[in-house]
Amino acid sequence: MKADQVQRVSSRTKLLVAIASYGRGGDKYLARLIEEYQAMPFDVRIVVVSNIEKALPRGAELKVGLPTRDPWSLPFAHKKILAGGVDDYDLFIYSEDDTLVTTNNIEAFLEVSEVLPQNEIPGFLRYEVSPKGVRNYISLHGHYHWDPTSVCQRSPYTFAFHTNEHSACYLLTRQQLQHAIDSQRYLVSPYQAKYDLACTASTDPYTACGFRKLICISRLDDFLVHHLPDKYTGSEFSASEQAFDKQVEVLMRIGEGTTKPTTLLRTETALPAAMYSKQYDEPARQEILADIPPSVHSVVSLGSGWGKSEKLLQEMGKQVTAVPLDPVIGACLEGTQADVINGDISTALTKLAGRKFDCLFISNILHLLSHPENVLKQYADVVEPGGYVVLITCNVATLKNTLYGFLQRPGYRELRDFDKGGVQFVSLASVKNWFAAAGLNLEKIDWKATPKFAAIVQHAQRLSGPLFGSEIIAIGKKVSAKQVENGFVQTADQRELFAAEALDREASAVALTSHRRISEP
Repeated sequence: MKADQVQRVSSRTKLLVAIASYGRGGDKYLARLIEEYQAMPFDVRIVVVSNIEKALPRGAELKVGLPTRDPWSLPFAHKKILAGGVDDYDLFIYSEDDTLVTTNNIEAFLEVSEVLPQNEIPGFLRYEVSPKGVRNYISLHGHYHWDPTSVCQRSPYTFAFHTNEHSACYLLTRQQLQHAIDSQRYLVSPYQAKYDLACTASTDPYTACGFRKLICISRLDDFLVHHLPDKYTGSEFSASEQAFDKQVEVLMRIGEGTTKPTTLLRTETALPAAMYSKQYDEPARQEILADIPPSVHSVVSLGSGWGKSEKLLQEMGKQVTAVPLDPVIGACLEGTQADVINGDISTALTKLAGRKFDCLFISNILHLLSHPENVLKQYADVVEPGGYVVLITCNVATLKNTLYGFLQRPGYRELRDFDKGGVQFVSLASVKNWFAAAGLNLEKIDWKATPKFAAIVQHAQRLSGPLFGSEIIAIGKKVSAKQVENGFVQTADQRELFAAEALDREASAVALTSHRRISEP
């Protein structure tokens, strides 16, 4: 569509905008949004939903009231407003009061929508601007990531799916909104599933109403929206412009057919809020990597994300080979001296055949595999006899999880069913069994806990670690082939295993006792 055609279409387009604005904290951003919409070359109606009365610029309407008593339910109030205008407007926008949608965004949405099938919608990603004027992308954090296998061509554009469907806004054409209404999942009472209440309200056109949100990466600037507070820039909830650009470059190469869209493993669980999913932006684990003996010169890292630990290992003077979660996130290691091996869990192992390393580093992926003991054993084969394995894994068998499992709470009852939850019920005994099966002699066990339980775990690790620790850190030494042939008995390891099993039994007993007390009249 040519520029002059876009302008003629824009001047005739009737646009209905609903903005959620809770309290007064976002009022200055709300004013900016209203000013932006009122200056657009559209016939625009703006409706603000809020929990309180507030003064608005002339021409904007206010609707006061919460859908339920829960203040987080406010964003759901926009749905009746948009649905009520389905016969009178051409385009519909919902946003939070601090997310700026521009004329350029709208025109790009209209253009790109023309090449997509009925069940696909162009989506947006949020960014912030640092005090130095540098962009940071807040949609990329935690377990959220680009799906390399989703890259597709819808001529003349290239698209990809980003697993964070929340961008605090969405756009729908009249036809798309009518389809969402007809799905009978749009005009519903406030609920939460994959996301919390507020985020569910802005994502369920994709998660519940039958659409798939795709990002047009071949003209990405047109599908970025500014999160005006700029409060996450530089935090763990944002990706740098450099890291973001590198990932998009790989996505484009996948679209061109020059890079294979491989993934190491499935990284997201089926649990509420994707609990126990692999975090792509894990911090450098300096306190753990510092325990690697000085004799270690070469390290293979299985399940690398943004590469922070791998870069730290290089700073420590180690030669690093990284097996990333996928080639897109692996791009974050470009420009370093790391050797990057892409592929699924089996292919990557094949590519490592014949190579030997002093150390294998695995961070928080074994619990996501159907047979973690087999994978650890296979990858331990690339470690030299006398070499080390450093493992970080989620401690799933905590007191809370065990108790809530007995109580059959949603999300916790699935923890013991890998097929339903996508996660292993990992305990210290599990780790011990994995190490024993892989021919590894346990050298050290440590626990990491959330801030709430950090003091308890630090002062009573042996007892409280299994009950309250969020992570298990295990360091093992590879037993030589000669020791295996001679029937080498790891008595210390066996003692630790028996102790771990006893602690697991104790944790279960405590949880069961607590359950009985709760159940007593």
